[in-house]
Amino acid sequence: MKPHYRVTIFGSARLKEEDPEYRDVFNIARGLAESGFDIVTGGGPGLMQAANAGHKSLATDQHSIGLNIKLPHEQHPNQYLDIVQEFDRFSSRLDAFMSLSDVVTVAPGGIGTLLELFYTWQLMQVQHICETPIILFGEIWTGLMVWLQTEVLERQFFSIQDMHNIFHIASVQEVINFINQVHRDRFEMEHVCVNYSKYRLGLSHTAFLEN
Repeated sequence: MKPHYRVTIFGSARLKEEDPEYRDVFNIARGLAESGFDIVTGGGPGLMQAANAGHKSLATDQHSIGLNIKLPHEQHPNQYLDIVQEFDRFSSRLDAFMSLSDVVTVAPGGIGTLLELFYTWQLMQVQHICETPIILFGEIWTGLMVWLQTEVLERQFFSIQDMHNIFHIASVQEVINFINQVHRDRFEMEHVCVNYSKYRLGLSHTAFLEN
C-alpha cells in the first residue's frame, strides 16, 4: 500500500467564512481531496477550519488531520477533523507537522503562521528534514519575498540555494496543479526524498502514519 501523501496548510485563525481567503483555502483543500491527498492543519478556526472543511466537502477516504494547540483563548478543534491530536507546547506540535508534511502551503496569517513558515524553512536549510516544497499562497507574501531577496539575500545572510524550495503562487488552481506535479515527480526526481520513510520522529501521536 502506498503511503498517504500529506499537504500541510498553515494560516490565520482569525479570518472568517465571509473573508475571500477563507473561500480560497477551502477550494484549495477541496482540490487536494479530489486529488487523493490528506491535509494537515493546526485544527483550529479560521483558515485551518477552511482547509479542513474544504477537504471534508468531498466524500473520500483521505484524512483531514488537525494538530491542535491548547491555548487559554481562541483555539479549539474545528468540526471537520478525522484525526485530532492535542499539544501543550508549540515546539512538539511543530515537530509533528514536520514529520507529517510532504508539501507545506502557507496561507495568509500572522505571528503563528510566520513561525511555522520559518521553522519549516530553517529545518530544510540545515537538512533536518528533506526537501519539502513550501508554497507561499497569496499576494500578502509579495513584500516578504522582495525583502528576502533584496535585503537578506543581498547581504548574503543566506544563499540563493536556500530559496530553492520556496514557491510564491497567487491562484487557487495553480496551487493545486503545482502540488499534483510535485506528487507525480517525487519518485522520478533524484533530489526528492520522502518524509514518510526517512524522517519519522518516533512520536506516539504519529502512529497513524502507518496507514
